[in-house]
Amino acid sequence: MADQPMSTTSQLSDEVKRLRRWLDEDALPMWWEIGASKPDGGFYERIGQNAKPMLGDNRRSRVQPRQAYCYAAAGQNGWNGEWQKAVGHGLNWFDKVYRLENGLYGNLANSSGKLIDPTFDFYNQAFALFAAAQTAMVFPQRLDEMRQRANSILKTLQDNYAHPVVGFEEAKPPREPLCSNPHMHFFEAMLAWEKVDPEGPWHQLADDVAQLAMDKFIDPTSGGLREFFDRDWNPMPGDKGRIMEPGHQFEWAWLLVRWGHLRNDTTAVTKAKRLFEIGEKYGICPRRKVAIMSLYDDFTVHDPLARLWPQTEWLKAAVRLASVTHGEERHRYLASATRAIGALQPFLDTPIAGLWFDKWPENAPMLDEPAPASTFYHIVCAIYETQDVLKSLQ
Repeated sequence: MADQPMSTTSQLSDEVKRLRRWLDEDALPMWWEIGASKPDGGFYERIGQNAKPMLGDNRRSRVQPRQAYCYAAAGQNGWNGEWQKAVGHGLNWFDKVYRLENGLYGNLANSSGKLIDPTFDFYNQAFALFAAAQTAMVFPQRLDEMRQRANSILKTLQDNYAHPVVGFEEAKPPREPLCSNPHMHFFEAMLAWEKVDPEGPWHQLADDVAQLAMDKFIDPTSGGLREFFDRDWNPMPGDKGRIMEPGHQFEWAWLLVRWGHLRNDTTAVTKAKRLFEIGEKYGICPRRKVAIMSLYDDFTVHDPLARLWPQTEWLKAAVRLASVTHGEERHRYLASATRAIGALQPFLDTPIAGLWFDKWPENAPMLDEPAPASTFYHIVCAIYETQDVLKSLQ
């Protein structure tokens, strides 16, 4: 048993090096050279499996800051491509096309850059905040600019969309359901900002969302995290309130472990371990060996479709939990991380390297569809997170 953790770590390290080569040599060049509309048209929504961009797609605003994040993170991690241009390319178009008079961002534009849906979506604001933090991290000269932008977004959110108790509304006037998912990305953005700007308001905001998750999002009996809530932060009635997504069990586990470690909060780490256990025990298809889309709150299957992104969240949560555990427990998390890479790989086995498949139905082959740009954020984050954790374990 003594040499098992070392061999598992070595195997995982080899797998991640292979993924990193794919990222550096295939995916990052592909999504900049083909996935960006030059000279100043932002990023395309999808690339076909023939490596041709889908020119006529409408474009969700979230894609632009997510792609900007990918290239900022690539620059931070030593990629020698045109990452500075790529970051500016995404953020400039994001601002030009989607930014509203109140400083928030609209939802959808057509391919020519006309905003066709200015609707508020808390999810999009979370990614505006996240990309601003990553930009400030890699361009220190832009820290004041990005901090001012983030504070402006935050003020508008607090003035217009604050929930009367805690968290944020989904619309104005308020409507149901309230959702845990955009709060998760807001939480991620606050953790990124407190690293860049330790004196800012981010620390308390991260604490507020962590507490909301532990008090309301996570079921006190089962330990599973729900998706949809009424205006009192109780689960929505009917099946909607019963939904639990394995990918989000993993993603919240990853965030709560990070937060719990920063705050020395053992309760958060314990809850994260339970979230991970639920995702791994009930959310992995035994035949395909991949994380599926959703469960009911009794952990029976709600939607057996497998998508790419939950595999990356499984990987991130496994390695982050390994970083705060020891001995046999750490070995189990590292072994799980290796299985998560195995689950990710079928989605990356495309005819042209640097693309991916997104959907794998329960009783059918992988769907041969264009690769969505929005998935890149998940892949990039998982690869760099795994590398960083493995370095810390050496």
